[in-house]
Amino acid sequence: MWRFLFVCMLLAAAAGRVCAADLTATEKRWLDGAWPVVLFAKAEGLPLDIVVQPQAMPAAAPLALGFIDGRCKLVLSMRGNTEAQATLDRIDPELLNPTLELMAAHEIGHCRRYLDGAWHGLPAGFSPTIPPGASPALQAAYADMEAERREEGYGDLVGLAWTRQRHPQQYVRLQAWLAEERSRDRVPGSPHDTLVWVQLAGDGTSLASPSIFDAANALWKEGLARPD
Repeated sequence: MWRFLFVCMLLAAAAGRVCAADLTATEKRWLDGAWPVVLFAKAEGLPLDIVVQPQAMPAAAPLALGFIDGRCKLVLSMRGNTEAQATLDRIDPELLNPTLELMAAHEIGHCRRYLDGAWHGLPAGFSPTIPPGASPALQAAYADMEAERREEGYGDLVGLAWTRQRHPQQYVRLQAWLAEERSRDRVPGSPHDTLVWVQLAGDGTSLASPSIFDAANALWKEGLARPD
């Protein structure tokens, strides 16, 4: 379990952002960019906390989501983590805030799945693919990897649905950015091999829905039905 620097309960603290005096400049920049998504999560009634890890986490994803005791934790692991600033530096400054929103919305997609009790689950009519002849241990590992990949695909679609709804004029550029990110050092079948879903999102027309979660879910199922 994480050692918390602080946990800010958004349902109890609507307007005060977070404990800014305790944040680094990089952490503040990520949170400033993600804040519209945080406010959206609060308005949706999602039990979301913001967690900043105080210890160095050089190998961790700068932004991730956890789930503890029925609450989603938007976790920043940026201290001693060069990737946190490197990620910001790779983004076109003109697209920085919308890109940070996309990444935060991806994590909120994970939160929605956890709260729905659907994490690592498949919708009706779908079944997991297990390689024949593998040992039980390998079958379990493969099933876990496939489940993680599905969840990452759903998260990407929620991020793109958010972009389609909130930044339609920049959608094409952001979808191309995400496709490039998912193509870099791609390992087919790995948890972040989500290109099948990112490419299905195309120009965003298929993500037109009042609910970013409903929009993502429909296209997610279409991707599940496609062969790798």
